[in-house]
Amino acid sequence: MGHAAAFEKEKLILAMLYTDESLAEEMTRQLIQTYGALDFSSPSYCFSEISPYYDEEMDGKVYRRMLCFQECRDPQELAAIKIHTNTLEQAGSVNGQRRLNLDPGFISCGRLSLATTKNAGHRIPLQDGIYAELTLFYARHAWHPFPWTYMDFKMPQVHEFLLKARNIYMKQRKAFLSESNE
Repeated sequence: MGHAAAFEKEKLILAMLYTDESLAEEMTRQLIQTYGALDFSSPSYCFSEISPYYDEEMDGKVYRRMLCFQECRDPQELAAIKIHTNTLEQAGSVNGQRRLNLDPGFISCGRLSLATTKNAGHRIPLQDGIYAELTLFYARHAWHPFPWTYMDFKMPQVHEFLLKARNIYMKQRKAFLSESNE
């Protein structure tokens, strides 16, 4: 019989959609105040070229930036983090339309899981209307998509960001695993 144990800490990342660069910078500062310093962030890329899905709601050409936070966290926090980022999105809304879309997730050794409020067959209920989606898996030195993986999460530049984040995580994981064995 297996024994339940505490989850290993995982690497917090956040995918931000926005139309206003100054608003994205301000939100990044707020997120750093809440979740701590960044290891790094990705260059922005034009999300609208991949999908116009958010263009109307966000009233313009939409960009994506990815953030990787230094501190590893308990993956049980994912629902609470998503609830918090939803509150930030709502606070920044104008006339009921979001100006930012914030998608937090965790990187572990072998997966990227993202939080969402949308139910689907491949999503696991966490709590308070928040679901976890297994978005990518890591095997044979690369990230791999599922049929439901968002288009931009299949892009090489996103995989490069996630590989860099995973490499940092693996070093941190080695350190906290050796500390727990002492």
